[in-house]
Amino acid sequence: MTKVHVHMHVSDLDKSREFYRAFFGSAPVKEKLGYVKFLPEWGPVNLALSQGGGPGAGPVDHLGIQVESTAEVTAQLARIKAAGLPVREEMGVNCCHANQDKFWVQDPDGVEWEVYHLNYDLEGESEVTPDRAGQVIGFLPLAKMGACCGPSSCAS
Repeated sequence: MTKVHVHMHVSDLDKSREFYRAFFGSAPVKEKLGYVKFLPEWGPVNLALSQGGGPGAGPVDHLGIQVESTAEVTAQLARIKAAGLPVREEMGVNCCHANQDKFWVQDPDGVEWEVYHLNYDLEGESEVTPDRAGQVIGFLPLAKMGACCGPSSCAS
């Protein structure tokens, strides 16, 4: 099922986790240091919450659409390129504790959208990685440091 993805910065991860647990009526599907993910059964949403955010970061980090296959990512990428929109491709990247194939576009106001397929979850050894402002952006696997959980955290 295609899902709308919303990645939000929150000031208190514990309070937000409990709010969304009550709101969605289900427990998070993934919990890591500074990160929680919900996939409620009754709504086509993939909600990721991260503790804090960089200077000036608003509550919404980025938006996205999770699709069912890499072939769908590729088809949407071709369509969007044909429409003349600039894109940033990231295939086979480790991001938000998972391996993904994705691309990014930015709307005229700077809102980042990703279209992605989750290839598999990452488990095992990890370490805390700070963003450029020194804020913890979460655990990233040792095998692929420098990956990110959103465009505001990506190294260019």
